[in-house]
Amino acid sequence: MQQSATAQVEDIVQYMQTLGQQARAASAALRRVDSGRKNAALEAIVTRLDAARPMLALANQQDLQQGRDNGLSEALLDRLALTPERIDAMISGVRQVAALADPIGQIEGLGYRPSGIQVGQMRVPLGVIGIIYESRPNVTVEAASLCLKSSNACILRGGSESAASNAAIAECIRLGLEDAGLPATAVQVVATTDRAAVGALITMPQFVDVIVPRGGKSLISRVASEATVPVIKHLDGICHVYIDAAADLGKAVAIADNAKTQRYSPCNTMETLLVHVDIAAQVLPRLAAIYREKGVEMRGCSRTQEWIGDAVAASEADWTTEYLAPILAIRVVDDFDQAVDHINAYGSQHTDAIVTENLTLARRFLVEVDSSSVIINASTRFADGFEYGLGAEIGISTNKLHARGPVGLEGLTTRKYVVFGDGHVRG
Repeated sequence: MQQSATAQVEDIVQYMQTLGQQARAASAALRRVDSGRKNAALEAIVTRLDAARPMLALANQQDLQQGRDNGLSEALLDRLALTPERIDAMISGVRQVAALADPIGQIEGLGYRPSGIQVGQMRVPLGVIGIIYESRPNVTVEAASLCLKSSNACILRGGSESAASNAAIAECIRLGLEDAGLPATAVQVVATTDRAAVGALITMPQFVDVIVPRGGKSLISRVASEATVPVIKHLDGICHVYIDAAADLGKAVAIADNAKTQRYSPCNTMETLLVHVDIAAQVLPRLAAIYREKGVEMRGCSRTQEWIGDAVAASEADWTTEYLAPILAIRVVDDFDQAVDHINAYGSQHTDAIVTENLTLARRFLVEVDSSSVIINASTRFADGFEYGLGAEIGISTNKLHARGPVGLEGLTTRKYVVFGDGHVRG
């Protein structure tokens, strides 16, 4: 007789609570592990990943074929693919995390008070971190390495489309932890793809200290609305490049090309191009030729269509759409202020860039654009934990509390006050 749906959910909740209990215990154990042992565990994971390349490729091919059979879009298939180069990047990312300074235990601002005591703040781990993600199996390694280096235990729940890849990677991590003598439960990958597991994970504040959702807008919206655990998130990556009247034309073309076409699927890819009216005649035809050759559909305002005859008329919805595809919205603006107003009205506070040789406007852009990453004369594609020197990232946050932008080691810590005395008592 088949188990009832209610009983199945109850079983999943119990399973998730078991993972939570194990993670909480592992978290306590990690607080006693020094930086050398954590780095040794990261190197052991690298060794296991490198030796398991054939197994990883086979598991990933299984996921890719299932994805094609299920009609996944090219953008999602690209995120899912675990190429040899991406395995190399995973390994490089783990090693870069191992090479980073360990923030745990650092004491900042230590100073004497009039009473004679010393007061400072110490970096400490958050505890247990739940990460929920879709498609990209490399997230499993990025999350595990960052959590381990920052002495956090983690519970990882990948999507059903990457189940085989995640299981293969999880086995490498488990073996690496065991090789280094650390608890294997410091990194746990949820074995079920049932949606009830997500519901349980995000409502276990007794076991989980923070949730990081990485995936589509529907997933992140659900987590943000249902979670009883604090969430580090971003919903959309509606990223802009503004080409100012004082832009260097060569830089402008290279940046606007790279920001859109280097890869279409990441959240830091440009979705809207803003061009000052005084430079539009010089830059738009050159960019249009590049986009046309690369198969990018251009959707523009009426003034854009004057210089790009085959541009489709942009609708209001185009300014608020994260395409993750070869589609680009283009608007010609009257001045710097109109560009900034557009970004702050339609953007998602993710990543926005200006191309200009006017230092005064560049500085104003830094101050007036309210985004987690603001860039001068470079592609939005640099808004990434690896490129920022974080080794890898747990995600990108557009939150304003606790962590903002790419979240690396420091974003996975908090601070507590520490006080040093020598028999001091308060009068």
